[in-house]
Parts: sequence; structure tokens; C-alpha cells
Amino acid sequence: MDSLITAAARALAAGDPLGALKRVALRDDAPALALRGIAMAQLGDFARAKELLRNAACIFGPREAVARARCIVAEAEIALASRDLGWPAKMLDAARATLEAHGDRLNAGFARYLEVRRLLLIGRLDEAEHMLADLDPSLFPPASRTFHELVVAGIAMRRLRTKEARAAVARAERTAHQAGIPALMAEVENASRVLNTPAARLIARGDERLLILEDVEALLASKAIVVDACRNVVRHANNVVSLARRPVLFTLARALGEAWPGDVPRGLLLARAFGARFVDESHRARLRVEIGRLRRTIRKLADISATKRGFALVPQRGREVVVLARPVEEEHADVLAFLTDGESWSSLALALALGASQRTVQRALVSLASEGKVQSFGQARSCRWITPPVPGFTPILLLPAPLPID
Repeated sequence: MDSLITAAARALAAGDPLGALKRVALRDDAPALALRGIAMAQLGDFARAKELLRNAACIFGPREAVARARCIVAEAEIALASRDLGWPAKMLDAARATLEAHGDRLNAGFARYLEVRRLLLIGRLDEAEHMLADLDPSLFPPASRTFHELVVAGIAMRRLRTKEARAAVARAERTAHQAGIPALMAEVENASRVLNTPAARLIARGDERLLILEDVEALLASKAIVVDACRNVVRHANNVVSLARRPVLFTLARALGEAWPGDVPRGLLLARAFGARFVDESHRARLRVEIGRLRRTIRKLADISATKRGFALVPQRGREVVVLARPVEEEHADVLAFLTDGESWSSLALALALGASQRTVQRALVSLASEGKVQSFGQARSCRWITPPVPGFTPILLLPAPLPID
């Protein structure tokens, strides 16, 4: 490897893409093309970066398997950064196996981190943790150790283990400063900000207050019965009743939870659950049926009693009832939760992350665009969606992941 290639590689490792381009911008050999591609990715030109890396991989040819595998790993990193979640994961796995077979543990480990970060992004936390357990961060340089700690922190946040998350962010901050890469330090700062930003609202006895993730963790570990409007569940300790697929029942549960210890008039329940403007006997009969279904569904946590005006929750053993709500009530909040990371997303990537159909996501995006909350650029398959982050709030509780039940 000649001196210019070595110098350019060192500049990229230090987070200096312009310094790397100064050394190889006019060269068209495979190593130079690969380094130019990585530099363009660091500068944000993902389309040009992918083109350069693919050209480099073709020039390297089958005899230079390690160099080609490194190009694939770099392209996978670009795909992750550009939220191209449909990028073939099998290619990355094959490239990682090639690097491991040839003793390139550093790049093989980085490929594994990319796989873990993709799993984290789409909410497959168990798989991400299992894969992360096979990696020893002490064997890698500071930048890779920072990636490791950020993934650990991300999993801990999604599982609401805030003490573990804070410890991981603190370790990531130390290794990021050792690496001396500004973009990496900014990513750590963003992770730290999530832990100290309101994530939900608590509604109890008619009062409201904002909660950070630490407060949410403490609330879920308390003796209160929580009507969770972030995940559409009703829970107490280890007993979790999901109403995510039964929106009418959850609407009734939330209305009763917000009014506790008081009752809710029948007219208000009908308006919230069914959108009824005029009440007749058929509406009342339907309300009685749905209340009966809700009573059976949450019977292990609370009963529902009829009052002169309507209905009221009666928790078991005199427990308190609270409602955990989103910090900002917003239709299609789960879609907006992903878009608030500041990256551009395709509708396919959003569908993969949400576990929903692409058509459902497209309808949500069109609705949000009509309200001016998201913007698109590009056409057809190259269409991407973006939105500015909601100031003062973190959407961590709206991302797809199971809430802790231990």
C-alpha cells in the first residue's frame, strides 16, 4: 500500500474526509476509489459513495476477497446511515465471514456492530443482545468501542434500564474523546440528551406532569396500575394486558384511568370510543357490551363498576391508577418517532422498522405531509421522507420494542 493510500486511510479513521480526498481525489485505482467512497459517505453524499464503493469492489475482483469484503461492509454502513433497511443483510454476513476467515478481526467486528445496530433500529432487541454478547469491545480501537457502548445504551433505553444506559453512555463519552472524531462525539451527546429529555406525560387524579425515562422506569416498577397510552397496554408489575389490537377497549380504559377515582359519564365514553354525537339505545347497548369485554380483559387488575352517571374503575387492593401518555398527542406518532432522528427514510424502511405494511405507512406519510409535518424528496423508489425533530421531547417510548415485564 503506497504512502498516499495510507495517509488517506489514516485521515478517514480520524474523521477527516476532506484530508483523505486531497490525497486520492484524482486516482481511479481500486483502493483510492474505496477510500473516496468512504470519504463521500462521511460528507453525506451517500449515492456517490455507494457508486464509488461498488466500482472499487468490481476492480478488486474475486482474487482480492478481503478488499471486496471491506467494500461491502462500507456499503452496508452507508445503507444503515441512509436508512436503507432493505439492503441485503446476507451480503454483510458473508463479508463478515470472509474477513474473519482471513484474520481481519477489526473489520469483521465492525460488520457485526452494523448488524446489531440494524436489529436495534427495527426493534429486534433479543437478537441484538445475543449478537452483541459475542463481541469483546476491549479488542477494538476507541471508535469501535464507542459503537459498542452506544448499542448497549440503545438497547437499555428501549428496555427502560436507565441506570445501565447512563453507564454505557458515560463509557461511550470516554472512548469517543479518545477517538477524537467530532461526529462520534455528537452521536454520544445525542444519546445522553435522550436520557434527560421528557419521554412521556403522567396523568393522575386530574394532574399532569412530564416524565423522563428514569421516571417512567420507576413508575412501571411501582404498585400503581398503569394505563400505558404509549404501548396501548394496561399493566401492573409483571401483569401486562395488551389492548394494542383492541382500540375501542383501550380508549375506554384510558378514559376510565384519566377520571379515576371518579367516574366517566356514559355520553363521554360513547363520544370517545365510538365518536357518537347523538346517543340512542343501540349506542348504550354497544357500550355495555364493550365495557363487559374490558371488564373481563382486565379482571386480574381491576373491576369496572356502574354508577348513576356512567362507569368507574375499581382497582384491586386499593391500588392507584395512572395514565402514561405520549408527551405530544399526535396521529401516526410511531411514524414520526422514526423520522425525528433527523435522517431521511423511505416508506419501505419505515414499514420494516414498524412491522407494518408499506401501504399503511404510505397512507400515514401522505396524511402527515398534508398537515405539513413531513416532507419528501425524490420520486418512486428514491423517495425519502424527513421531518424536523420535535423540540424538547424524545420519542423513545414510541419505537417498537417490548416494555420490561421483569
